[in-house]
Amino acid sequence: MKRRTILKGAGALALGSTLGSRVLAAGPTKVGFIYVGPIGDGGWTYQHDQGRLAVEAEFGDAVETVYQESVPEGADAVRAMTQMALQGAELIFATSFGYMDQVLEVAAKFPNVKFEHATGYKTADNVGVYSARFYEGRAVQGTIAGRMTRSNVIGYIASFPIPEVIRGINSAFIHARKVNPDVQFKVIWAYTWFDPAKEADAAKALIEQGADVILQHTDSTAPQAAAQEAGNVITFGQASDMAEYAPLPRVSSIIDNWAPYYVARTRAVMDGTWQSDNTWDGIGKGMVGIGEISSAVPAEVKAEAEALRDAIAAGSYHPFTGPLRKQDGSDWLAEGEVADDGTLAGMGFYVEGLEGDVPS
Repeated sequence: MKRRTILKGAGALALGSTLGSRVLAAGPTKVGFIYVGPIGDGGWTYQHDQGRLAVEAEFGDAVETVYQESVPEGADAVRAMTQMALQGAELIFATSFGYMDQVLEVAAKFPNVKFEHATGYKTADNVGVYSARFYEGRAVQGTIAGRMTRSNVIGYIASFPIPEVIRGINSAFIHARKVNPDVQFKVIWAYTWFDPAKEADAAKALIEQGADVILQHTDSTAPQAAAQEAGNVITFGQASDMAEYAPLPRVSSIIDNWAPYYVARTRAVMDGTWQSDNTWDGIGKGMVGIGEISSAVPAEVKAEAEALRDAIAAGSYHPFTGPLRKQDGSDWLAEGEVADDGTLAGMGFYVEGLEGDVPS
């Protein structure tokens, strides 16, 4: 198996030919990955890198994977993707929402390179997008959290106020309230995907405010460690299992399973069938997994959570099913009505009962 890490530096750019073409060489298909955090984050980036390794395992010497970690969202992403394209990458996965405009910019200059953008919504002839229905996993977490909280205060560490994160907060809250009408959510916006110090501070602040359950949409295990230190606080793994903190404080997790998608899209480039697409899969198709529910969770709560997971997977239940109102009290979904994907994809509002404002 062939793999190497992309090194930073302007010298690598000189390896290319004129902008707009690729270096074509006999040999393996080169597949690139751009990561917003370090591959050792134990969360989001770690799980994407597991998908990269799955590509290597599937195709062996027929592929060469390259990656660059901790690439900021902005001009640095343009440079990193340009470098990969000039070095002969035929397929590039950009694995963070904030890379969206940069992907389109670079893709326009390299029409023969295929690009895949995680969690985005802008496509082009050579740009596809993909995401997972993380909100399905949040429904399961909310159920467990609502049942297990003793203080009725659940803390939520949010990254950025984008629809993906807002959907997760709403889904967790709806399902916590279904099993415990007294639940209150406290949300701290960290404005980062990966910053262990900020994430730990947010967890500690929420615990000081009475939260005995911490949910997170950030990438490090720092909130797990903060909860472990505090004691009597439960947490949920984010993106990866974070099982090293089980059975307490981590009682379950959302696991992002990118490997089958990465293998399939790489194969499509190799056999010439790749087309721009928009993929949004969830528990039913295996892109979202629910980590083992630990022994710290009572058997009846575990059974309830697993039943919800299975109903979502089967398509017999949707986490956004009415009656639901928006935070301002206006009607949103009638009894039995299910939210459409367009509304969910652009969600910018809280549901009724959540306190505070969605940052602009």
